[in-house]
Amino acid sequence: MTQVGEGHETAADEAGPVLTFGAPAAGEVLAERYQLEEHVNNDSAGRQVWRGIDVILRRPVAVVLRHPGGDSATEMLQAAVAASRVIHPNLAGVYDAIDEEERAYVVREWVDGESLRDLVGAEGPLDPARAITIARSVADALTAVHATGMIHGNVHPGSTLIADDNRVVLADARADEADSTELDVRAVGGILYFALTGHWPHAEVGRSALTDANRDSAGNPAAPRQIRAGIPAYLDDLTMDLLDRRVVAPASDALTAELGRLDAAAEDEEYEDVGPLRFVQGTASSNEPIRSAPKILVGVGALIIIAIIGLVFGIRAIGETSNNNSSSGVTGTTPTNAPAGGNNSSAPLPAPEKIALSGSMVRLVDAPPGDRVDAAEAKLTVDGDADTGWSTQTFNASKFGGLKDGMGILINLGQARSLSEVRVLTSAPGATMDVRTGPGDPGDSSNGDKQLLEQFTSLSDEKPEGGAGTKWYFTGFDPNQKYQYVLVFLTALPKSDEGPGYKVSVNEIELYGY
Repeated sequence: MTQVGEGHETAADEAGPVLTFGAPAAGEVLAERYQLEEHVNNDSAGRQVWRGIDVILRRPVAVVLRHPGGDSATEMLQAAVAASRVIHPNLAGVYDAIDEEERAYVVREWVDGESLRDLVGAEGPLDPARAITIARSVADALTAVHATGMIHGNVHPGSTLIADDNRVVLADARADEADSTELDVRAVGGILYFALTGHWPHAEVGRSALTDANRDSAGNPAAPRQIRAGIPAYLDDLTMDLLDRRVVAPASDALTAELGRLDAAAEDEEYEDVGPLRFVQGTASSNEPIRSAPKILVGVGALIIIAIIGLVFGIRAIGETSNNNSSSGVTGTTPTNAPAGGNNSSAPLPAPEKIALSGSMVRLVDAPPGDRVDAAEAKLTVDGDADTGWSTQTFNASKFGGLKDGMGILINLGQARSLSEVRVLTSAPGATMDVRTGPGDPGDSSNGDKQLLEQFTSLSDEKPEGGAGTKWYFTGFDPNQKYQYVLVFLTALPKSDEGPGYKVSVNEIELYGY
């Protein structure tokens, strides 16, 4: 497998070892063997991930560092030592684990590719067939881990790596006392959910936090089919069952077998013929599905309720027909869209659709003091062309040179609508942005923009942070509320790639709703 770092073997010897302490630096050699070459990113736990070279075996490696070492690094090192005993094509090989007290680090296989987090961030949600393949590989890796009595504890889009040769590799085990094989298996449901929707069904905080799932008023994540059309029903059911603590989770080998069956169906494009889910716990000899007690009770209860409702409505229909016939000779009718039984807020939402936007529906918001010279470019953010957009002017500091709170694009939908998501494409990573909603547009003027910013509130309670990519996905809309005015607002700019200063372009804005 081709990996970043091949062809750089001689570079490890050119400058000689650089032994330092404290913060890691490019060129430093750890344990007189592992030379750091490039800081790649930070993992979901905030540990630094470096690309390096094993100067003895002359092979590329990944080095995961944390500071400090000592007792605080015990779990990481123990998990690495345990993982080194498991050899599997879908697990990143662990080569070394070292504690230097000031810091600790794990040396593992370098995978030339990108994480699932970055892949979905760059390309958007994956097609069902690819999502199944990735989940199956992760489940297979967990089967190997669990067979040894170990727990992985860190199944996450950031630790799920997609190699350039399409091999799926699960890396960076990090189990603690709170983890279990069940949580590992349920995390595969999270991987499926993220791959299918671009959202993570578990709450996260921090700079690297994934986009949260669309949620109902009770805080439950919406099913993938409610977010995106074209997801097969069986895959939707499997994903939500894995996330639902009321449903008994299968063993990892049973989940691997089920995903293998679905993977084969995906290859043959026989999505509608795969039949019900077939979790076989502990043995492959039985073809009977194992169903959890909650699901059985729910199913029986639903049948009873349907029977009662049918009986009640049957009696009512007979009575109403009798009354109508006796009074007028005409049978009464009920509109097909009339609610049966009052509040229907718990009914599943339809799949969200992209809302058609035009240049007349958007305008520039330029927080005072602002000269509004870019106002004519606002319409380019909704023209359907990713190569055009609204560009800010160049400022001498990230936060608009300290001159204003920010700038953005206001969208007036013309009428209140139920919304699910806002997608934004920018010209460069590193901007800080959020989405805000409010009661109306005080006017296309400097004073109107001032009032607007006082009245509008962000969808998220958290302080906006800079994004690492150019594709943004904003959720958090209340499913019980409708919105007419949506503001995409920039509060900090990345460095300009055209020269000194800070600027960015908003190339495309898309809204999705019902």
